[in-house]
Amino acid sequence: QVQLVESGGGLVQAGGSLRLSCAASGRTFSSYFMGWFRQAPGKEREFVARISRIGGTYYADSVKGRFTISRDSAKSTVYLQMNSLKPEDTAVYYCAAGLDGMVNDYWGQGTQVTVSS
Repeated sequence: QVQLVESGGGLVQAGGSLRLSCAASGRTFSSYFMGWFRQAPGKEREFVARISRIGGTYYADSVKGRFTISRDSAKSTVYLQMNSLKPEDTAVYYCAAGLDGMVNDYWGQGTQVTVSS
């Protein structure tokens, strides 16, 4: 089992930045792909970014160049640095962990990000 706890969400103006954190506990952090997903009101949950066990990254086209995912194995934490935020980035952001690139074995409780125009 892996427990995931997100933090860092909040309200920010368009063009601003936020950094989300996800602390993992349980089994070996380094064994897992880690990722971020988001769900806006009335929409399905969508993929945002993922990072492999060795640091390879992959992003949704909608956030490429603005968001950066990283991981700190010493802290068992994954981060999502979000820059140049847009109102359409408003959503609940979920941290996820998985044994493969689908990154959907374990989920956090989510953290709200609201971007005002």
